[in-house]
Amino acid sequence: MRNDLASARRIVVKVGSSSLTTRSGGIDVDRVRNLVDAIVARKQSGTQVVLVSSGAIAAGLKPLGLKSRPTDIATQQAAASVGQSLLVAEYAGAFSKADITVGQVLLTAQDVLRRSNYRNAQRGLNRLLELGILPIVNENDTVATDEIRFGDNDRLAALVAQVVQADALFLLSDVDGLYDGPPDQAGTSMISEVRDFAELANVTIGGTGAAGVGLGGMATKVDAASIATAAGITTVVTSAALADLAITGQDVGTYFHASPNRTPTRLLWLAHATSPQGTLTIDDGAVTAVVERRLSLLPAGVTAVSGNFQAGDPIDVVAADGRVVARGIVSFDSDELPELIGKKTSQIAAERGEAFDREVIHRDDMVLMGAGNE
Repeated sequence: MRNDLASARRIVVKVGSSSLTTRSGGIDVDRVRNLVDAIVARKQSGTQVVLVSSGAIAAGLKPLGLKSRPTDIATQQAAASVGQSLLVAEYAGAFSKADITVGQVLLTAQDVLRRSNYRNAQRGLNRLLELGILPIVNENDTVATDEIRFGDNDRLAALVAQVVQADALFLLSDVDGLYDGPPDQAGTSMISEVRDFAELANVTIGGTGAAGVGLGGMATKVDAASIATAAGITTVVTSAALADLAITGQDVGTYFHASPNRTPTRLLWLAHATSPQGTLTIDDGAVTAVVERRLSLLPAGVTAVSGNFQAGDPIDVVAADGRVVARGIVSFDSDELPELIGKKTSQIAAERGEAFDREVIHRDDMVLMGAGNE
């Protein structure tokens, strides 16, 4: 028994598309109900559960007459729109047999990167749990653009686990754990536990599984585990078929030990799960202020702007030699910054008004990058 898992009072369970749907698309009812049975048993023991479920696009393939996952965004969005309602309806019906009410929560990256949106997501999820509702979370594929190409929901699950301050995260797919090589190759064996991600330096980590209906793979699960464990959340990677054993603390799958030093999840997400929309080059004084003194980035320290971005987008902050020293959520549009760089905030406020008296990137919205900084 893994006692910390067995005693966890709040858990997040993530399941992949291949564990919920058939190869040709459409929902595999038996698989859904087996997963639900495992979650019901844990919830009835007094544990609060959040389910992060992929499968919306895959569930929409068959109803739309599609034989494989579409590659264009518009058709993916259409499949997600149809499939999401079918998937949640199937969950709602299965959970209702145990008198458990579910609530659908659709999120995009912006819902967790912007401070106000993040707090709203946190407040909403916590309230659902307080009311005894089982939240079913998915990425909002129907309206997402870049997010829909981001991959599977593994990283989203790691983020949600921190948002709700979960004790444990379970990442379920069609593979029963992390192996030290291709699972179907002779001589490979499962890695039962990971204490330090440096242990995986020589491990070949695979991508999407053979089912072909999802976009995630073992690589995204390991990434998600690194985010969750850095936030102090124990993580288990195993198969959906072993869900009942995993979530009760049995010795199955790969167990990732939680780090004793927690890092705020929004910063972990910013470092590991966003694509920068531009760059800001800063002078040596600003590098010292941002990296060593952990201060906000002000217009006076910026020397150059590159890219096309809007306030609220993630951007990289680079030193004069091209090193990426930080990533943050910028508070100005790219077309606003060129006339502000090099100026003090007091000067900008006098010229343009108090609305412009703000940091380029607030320190709470910035994570340091590079060796020894994260």
